[in-house]
Amino acid sequence: MEVRARAPGKIILAGEHAVVHGSTAVAAAIDLYTYVSLRFPTPDDDDDVLKLHLKDLDLEFSWPVGKIKEVLPELGSQDTSTPSSCSLEITKAIASLVDGLNIPEANTGLASGVSAFLWLYTSIHGTKPAKAVVNSELPLGAGLGSSAALCVALSAALLALSDSTKLDFSHQGWQMFEDSELELVNKWAFEGEKIIHGKPSGIDNTVSTYGNMIKFKSGELTSIKTNMPLKMLITNTRVGRNTKALVAGVSERTTRHSSTMSSVFNAVDSISNEFAAIIQSPVSDDLAITEKEEKLGELMEMSQGLLLCMGVSHASIETVIRTTQKYKLSTKLTGAGGGGCVLTLLPTLLSGTVVDKVIAELESCGFQCFIAGIGGRGMEISFSGSS
Repeated sequence: MEVRARAPGKIILAGEHAVVHGSTAVAAAIDLYTYVSLRFPTPDDDDDVLKLHLKDLDLEFSWPVGKIKEVLPELGSQDTSTPSSCSLEITKAIASLVDGLNIPEANTGLASGVSAFLWLYTSIHGTKPAKAVVNSELPLGAGLGSSAALCVALSAALLALSDSTKLDFSHQGWQMFEDSELELVNKWAFEGEKIIHGKPSGIDNTVSTYGNMIKFKSGELTSIKTNMPLKMLITNTRVGRNTKALVAGVSERTTRHSSTMSSVFNAVDSISNEFAAIIQSPVSDDLAITEKEEKLGELMEMSQGLLLCMGVSHASIETVIRTTQKYKLSTKLTGAGGGGCVLTLLPTLLSGTVVDKVIAELESCGFQCFIAGIGGRGMEISFSGSS
């Protein structure tokens, strides 16, 4: 029996940075996925090892089950239906298992991802031997929620082969969890995100678990159902950014110009709420879709202008904006800024020839481009092989 789970990445459509200062933000799932497959060996395999294969990085890690039992003797005894946080003691024990892998010090993201895998796996399945394979359509560390998608897909695959879920193993193709099971996946994924990011907001894993779109403000998340198809060109500038430094920079600017920045955050709040209202309103015909797309494009441009006021744009982002403006397309950064990824709205009636030209021009600058549908399905699961 092999289980395969997939979980989508996410984008912030409006409200990044300002959300930290009390404004509303809107996030959406994108149809680019991280996949995790999980298989337990049969008795004939005589394999007493836990393996993790990261296909995109061409890396495989393994731990003898005996070594895991020695380092983590208490794990596997907890109730999988009540996720708990990783204690400092267990964090140190897991670190000892990861340290032996000789992951370069510069690649802290990879080390923390492997740590999250070990914590989630041993918490849900104890010290059973197994093989997990991970591959992803999402670029790593570009602000598209790749770590959350990993934690969600991993949690889903692990829970699917536990006693905590009731699934149809004979079902062909992708299937969805019940609401209570989705909630459990989301809680476990959040624990994984804590290992990777320390203090995550919970937004990325929630969008990846449930899909569609969410509006969030001051810690409260509200689900949004979109009534119109939305497509975005996502451009990865390949410029790394320091999220903590960018957030701190906005806070410092707010301290220096409190009244002005308050107005900026209020404007962002209005943009986010209008964005959500347009997306949720009913669509009667193609003309109505075109009018809505024009309004959303204007809101994206206003949003980018305000992000520029906050000081979080970057030369690479401005290059993408200049390029797409030539084709009268609306563009804004998504996430932390300072590089990372940029969104360009692709109107329904835009010709494929124009899209190809835009992509060719952006790729000639060294950027990476993806076309993604916005606000689609969340985490899903499928089974193959005999039980």
